[in-house]
Amino acid sequence: MITHAVRAHRSRDPLKREDQLAWKIAECAADPVEVDAEATDMIVNRIIDNASVAIASLNRGPIKSARAMAYAHPRKGGATLFGAPANETFCAEWAAWANGTAVRELDYHDTFLAADYSHPGDNIPAVLAVAQQCGRDGRALVRGIATAYEVQVNLVKAICLHEHKIDHIAHIGPSAAAGVGTLLSLPTEQIYQAVQQGLHTTITTRQSRKGEISSWKAFAPAYAGKQAIEAVDRCMRGEGAPSPAYEGEDGPLAWILNGRTARDKGGSPYEPTYYVPLPERGEPKRAILETYTKEHSAEYQSQALIDLAFRMGKEIVKRGGFEKVKSIVLHTSHHTHYVIGTGSGDPQKMDPNASRETLDHSIMYIFAVALQDGEWHHVKSYAPERAKRADTVRLWHKISTVEDAEWTRRYHAHDPKEKAFGARVVVTFEDGSTLTDELGIANAHPFGARPFRRPEYVKKFRTLTDDILDPKESARFLDLVQRLPNLSAAELLALNPVAPRGYLQENAARGIF
Repeated sequence: MITHAVRAHRSRDPLKREDQLAWKIAECAADPVEVDAEATDMIVNRIIDNASVAIASLNRGPIKSARAMAYAHPRKGGATLFGAPANETFCAEWAAWANGTAVRELDYHDTFLAADYSHPGDNIPAVLAVAQQCGRDGRALVRGIATAYEVQVNLVKAICLHEHKIDHIAHIGPSAAAGVGTLLSLPTEQIYQAVQQGLHTTITTRQSRKGEISSWKAFAPAYAGKQAIEAVDRCMRGEGAPSPAYEGEDGPLAWILNGRTARDKGGSPYEPTYYVPLPERGEPKRAILETYTKEHSAEYQSQALIDLAFRMGKEIVKRGGFEKVKSIVLHTSHHTHYVIGTGSGDPQKMDPNASRETLDHSIMYIFAVALQDGEWHHVKSYAPERAKRADTVRLWHKISTVEDAEWTRRYHAHDPKEKAFGARVVVTFEDGSTLTDELGIANAHPFGARPFRRPEYVKKFRTLTDDILDPKESARFLDLVQRLPNLSAAELLALNPVAPRGYLQENAARGIF
């Protein structure tokens, strides 16, 4: 790996193209290095994972809306949609929009957490849609996905967006553009321009994940993937981008990220430096192996805490039950406390009438339900009647979070074996006695008690889709995807599972398209 020092530059202090981060990303994407067997195997796992959660979401409101928009953009020789017949094809950017929304809706696919937050699987719908429309084969798709993961993971390691209230999709625009560039074997120059456009068009605020969280949370990554596809198309036609997109005098480093912080403190906006690692030429792209998926349909920081709640709930019952609990305090990381905990200051996180998206970002709600139920379900655990249950509300409102410096340190640890996303939980009972337990990583994490491997991904797929897909269709998809590197372009067109005739519900509302 090569670590690149990145900072803002004055216009009168021009930065050579080859020294710009977007160019370094483009060089990485243009490198013809093959993807090794271990990374390829994980790419297959993540395509299975995406299909699991997408099929389970097919008739949810945002997916019906996104699909209706895609239906308005049919294209012969285009890309396919999750659930729709394979002979119906649509413009790649709109297929990516609909499929990306389906993948993101349940907040149930893979994750990578470092300086910033990410769901790298959000890149797959965009790269796959372009592969289908442009007639690329399975090997090319594997290479494109590997690049997209490599770029997003390394940007997330180095550049914190949430500190400055910028949504994490600003890392998807460049990563998806780079992945599509690799897929199509584009020259470095075109990828460079597309990466810059991908960044420039996807800088949005974190209000999408604050307060009353709406369905836009599911649409946002799909929007970034769609923007990336359109950026690549423009740049293939010879168009350019704002340059240097990262380091420019009026760019995000100087005016939105640490440069603005330095300016506000009376310092120079051009001095703060980010250190972005990227593979050197010929080095295999293996960043996907650093990422991890979810066993439970909830914000990743709640994964270990759900597992912990399952075992603590049993002990609470032994001690007299949940009505005997006076308070529960989660001693946890900065992120968990301020984003999904009481440190957020969001009253919606304690509201029984809150949206599913809001409850998914309330560790107080999640922990209460996991304690009581001893299980977690992607639909039942968020049902309005579940959130409004009186005994749950009483327990939920006794739960709070506090930041613990040690958990924050572990959250940001560079050593994967030390990195942790959990908490120490202290339950105080009405009689003054306490129960304390802790868990750093989820059971399904690569270093957890029950790491996810191919059988677990297949089990998750079957659990979420067996009530929807015909068994023959399920078997067809699983056989096809596990032959991914060897698939022809024609076979790749059949990669998205097809729902039974009559299953899909459609949004009947009229729009512009």
